[in-house]
Amino acid sequence: MALTPSSMLALGTQAPAFDLPTAGGGQVSLHSFAHNPVLLVAFICNHCPYVQHIRPALAQLGRDMQKQGLAMVAINSNDTQAYPADDMDHMRLEVAAAGYSFPYALDETQAIARAYDAACTPDFFLFDQHRTLVYRGQLDNSRPGNGIAVTGEDLRAAIAKVAAGKPVNTLQKPSVGCGIKWRTPAPN
Repeated sequence: MALTPSSMLALGTQAPAFDLPTAGGGQVSLHSFAHNPVLLVAFICNHCPYVQHIRPALAQLGRDMQKQGLAMVAINSNDTQAYPADDMDHMRLEVAAAGYSFPYALDETQAIARAYDAACTPDFFLFDQHRTLVYRGQLDNSRPGNGIAVTGEDLRAAIAKVAAGKPVNTLQKPSVGCGIKWRTPAPN
């Protein structure tokens, strides 16, 4: 299993806009979350063992955020031609199997992953009410096979701080996982 770390986009970056089709039908955009005080953008895919490892915790995090009036969206940017297990039909199956309550969108052109400087799955980007990046990093210290329970403690602590209007600790550990499956050559 190849391990790719997050690129750690600069804190303070404004959330890049997106407008993408979802596994639930319809579209989701950055504007869809205009009234939510906190937005989590997660780059995931269906087949990555790192995403599969955290899948139940990710689904629960989405439900917990919704109860608090916070928003979450997951984006799959993998090359679905080379990795058909990540195509829209399989994304629909993944939403049902995982119990995701948040939109799961397909970035077919990979332009959104490039705009966010996403590098791996999972890769997390947390934005405040002004859509300023305040956290980018790991869910927690758990990895497949390391024996550490998946708690989501790092990301949950950051979400709690943002929701309370408090500053987030800037010492953040990068997320790690499978590298995004880029098209070759990269689209223009």
